[in-house]
Amino acid sequence: MNALVQLNRAMEYIEENLMNEIDIKKLCQISYCSEHHFRRMFSFLSGMPLSEYIRRRRLSLAAAILKNSDEKIIDLALQMGYNSPDAFAKAFQNMHGVSPSQAKKSNVILKAFPPMTFRLTIQGGNEMNYRIVEKKAFLIAGIKKRIPLIYEGINPHMDSMWASLTMDDFAELKALSNVEPKGILCISANFQEGRFLAEGDCLDQYIGVATTNDVPERWETLSIDASAWAVFTVVGEFPKALQDTWGRIFAEWFPTSGFESTGGPEILWNESPDTSKPDYKSEIWIPVTKLKA
Repeated sequence: MNALVQLNRAMEYIEENLMNEIDIKKLCQISYCSEHHFRRMFSFLSGMPLSEYIRRRRLSLAAAILKNSDEKIIDLALQMGYNSPDAFAKAFQNMHGVSPSQAKKSNVILKAFPPMTFRLTIQGGNEMNYRIVEKKAFLIAGIKKRIPLIYEGINPHMDSMWASLTMDDFAELKALSNVEPKGILCISANFQEGRFLAEGDCLDQYIGVATTNDVPERWETLSIDASAWAVFTVVGEFPKALQDTWGRIFAEWFPTSGFESTGGPEILWNESPDTSKPDYKSEIWIPVTKLKA
């Protein structure tokens, strides 16, 4: 199945229903994937959350309607899904820089936001090394903190988590590690609204290990269900190579792989604490399931 074809059919559904309620379940049926995966893939492909895209398309359409018809602002606000004309006017002003009533006048500059379609482009033919691994259920044991996402560069919130662990802590955690991926791991879970895109979006971040052992009460735990995992090997400058690969997984690999993300936690394994090597090695572990036929 061509996931991009299905995604573009979902985009057509959005266009056909900009003046009506857009049913997310219907979008997922059209695209043959879960809501979590649809939102994640859409975000990485488009560069924005699904909700933001729909908002911009509706406000772009609203400007055209106001400019070319006698539609009343209060009626248009309701058709666009706003609870009040004031809420609609505020959103319209934020996007276009003018009020809805001003948009009706001549010689007023408005912003057009055309509908999107997706296609896979090849830039340099860069390979992605991956494998599919079947794993039984296991636990994550370690420390946990709800932190905001920093999409490029070093995340100071992560740095503070690392700094809170002592050498004795690392030794105790490593002794618990008994299943792959072995060693100290970073685990991201409970992504805000299932998207994981914009700066400031929050997620649960763990630093810990994968284990089936009994875990001392001092450590936070996270249960991981049995699943297939797509494992991507990353070699290059840290963290740039890692962040670039994470984006390519959702923008390039998933649309043609026949798999979708389950929405479960994602795991990062790094080869050592010294990230200064130009050929630094990491692995990204993402739980996956086959797309519906």
